[in-house]
Amino acid sequence: MADGGRFYSEHDNRVAGPQFRGGRMRRGPIYYDGPARQQRPRGGQMGGFRGPGPGPRVRFEDNYVDVTMNSGSPQDGSSHPRFNPYRWLNRRGDGQFDRDRRGAGGYRGGGREGGGGGKDKSSWYKMIIPYGRKYDKKWLLTALQNLCSVPFTPVQYQIEGHKAQFYLEDACTANALCRVSRQITDTEGYKVIVLMNPCPPPAILNTQLKPEDMEHLKQCMAKRFDGSQRALDLNNIRTDPDLVSQNIRAILSRKTFMDAVVKIIEENIPELVCLNLSNNKLYKLEDVADLISKAPHLKILNLSHNELKSEKELDRLKGLKLVELWLDRNPLCDQFKDQRTYISAIRERFPRLLKLDGHDLTPPIVFEVVAPTTTPPCKGSYFGSEEIKVLILHFLQQYYSVYDSGNRQPLLDAYHDGASFSLSLPSSQNPNRCSLREYHKDSRNIKRLKDPSTRFRLLKHTRLNVVALLNELPKTQHDTASFNVDVNTYTTTLLSFTVSGMFKEVDGKSQDAVRAFSRVFIAVPAGISGLCVVNDELFVRIATTEEIQHAFAASAPTPSSSPVPTLTAPQQEMLSAFSLKSGMNLEWSQKCLQDNEWDFNKAGQIFTQLKIEGKIPDVAFIK
Repeated sequence: MADGGRFYSEHDNRVAGPQFRGGRMRRGPIYYDGPARQQRPRGGQMGGFRGPGPGPRVRFEDNYVDVTMNSGSPQDGSSHPRFNPYRWLNRRGDGQFDRDRRGAGGYRGGGREGGGGGKDKSSWYKMIIPYGRKYDKKWLLTALQNLCSVPFTPVQYQIEGHKAQFYLEDACTANALCRVSRQITDTEGYKVIVLMNPCPPPAILNTQLKPEDMEHLKQCMAKRFDGSQRALDLNNIRTDPDLVSQNIRAILSRKTFMDAVVKIIEENIPELVCLNLSNNKLYKLEDVADLISKAPHLKILNLSHNELKSEKELDRLKGLKLVELWLDRNPLCDQFKDQRTYISAIRERFPRLLKLDGHDLTPPIVFEVVAPTTTPPCKGSYFGSEEIKVLILHFLQQYYSVYDSGNRQPLLDAYHDGASFSLSLPSSQNPNRCSLREYHKDSRNIKRLKDPSTRFRLLKHTRLNVVALLNELPKTQHDTASFNVDVNTYTTTLLSFTVSGMFKEVDGKSQDAVRAFSRVFIAVPAGISGLCVVNDELFVRIATTEEIQHAFAASAPTPSSSPVPTLTAPQQEMLSAFSLKSGMNLEWSQKCLQDNEWDFNKAGQIFTQLKIEGKIPDVAFIK
């Protein structure tokens, strides 16, 4: 086209720059088709053009029609409307430019995902390449893919008029591809423009198979099924002669066909063990994931020679218990820096995998529970020797009788001069929401505390500081029947043991709240038969519902703190006999007889039952 001595080719997309009119420079409109924000020209009407030459041809809609660049009628004689990007627009916002800015028209930018058109991330987008007809398909897609930050697979690439177009399913991918606009220069020096429009899914994807086509597909799959191996070979099924002769192109990357395949497997071969889906141009596995429930015995899967571009697609198949997987000749294989990283990423998703791409892997270490089992009951205390048992139980009885008395000051005698103490709570519990806030200020959980000075401050040194902190903790009552003791280390000069159990708070805002605790004592010998604590670690947590139900059970006898009443001669004789026969000390034997109204046989039955259930604490047998 000639204009004032200038010549422009049919494909001219140069942006209009400053124009001169009447001896002064005027600025024409600036249009952007890339992801950058569209700019409003300075001065004049929006969309107006006053320059002498043609402006950019960069605004296209789905109904875009290319026409010849002359003033006459089209060469083919048809009456197509001429696209005019320079028309005047209404300032009130009813023009095309303003509709685009609101997201009502074709999206040009790469701002918010979905283009502001109300589409979510699963929407489809039509990608348009103006004048894409003159480009080789392979060259164009390769050039776009090399610059696009996200791998993409075009769906239904086609030429319409002078433009090339295809579909993308994901908003993130569409936006990333739109950002490539004007970054590619063709051999003629023109920029390749990329436009996008939200759209419904391509009609070809929603086409349902006819019953006769479904039957042909079923017969084809039956021919490819090996019953002895329970294996189905769907390699390159779209070129199967039986289907091609019926004018059926079984493209498994389309939802319609993959859904049909999964349905046939579910209804006819649910015992399928091996499935070959290689050479089917699969670029996503969303529809293949239905096999997790439809073919639960699937162990071997071949996905090689497809178009899977991201390892994240494999997350959809995590539910499959695969032992053999083929992924070679997929673009995702090139994303790993070495073979070890590749194997690790795949095995993270399929931990039972024994073979990958035909290569044997080292056997995995897995703990598989074949059938549901109940958790075994907790074992009782472990002391190592009877001598250690007596020593620890005697210490615990004295320690917690003082601890629960309301005055913990006498505990000074239980600690060494250089003793240390720390308190810890679970790191997962929010101090503002859980009921353990009374303990949080003193908690020294090093997973939460990173400051060395704070860690040091919360570690209490010397027995005076230890007991001072114990006096500040909520008043408690421990359920000695719930105690479980495990000796970790014992020598002639050192004893380390852990005691765990239940207690409840007896005052304050959390009165009667039941807690679980675990406490590690490290002690040294003191006196003739005593212990002196050098290190004390207390862990407190909220008790579970089951623990609360079993804590402070009324059926479990507890020693009474009230004065022992005077017994008659027959009762004293019965008490001595019961203590001798049960092995319990006099205090616990008397409690058991009193609870059963001094019925010797009934008390014996209750004692036997509670002992079998492990509800009688070890302190009951210290004499």
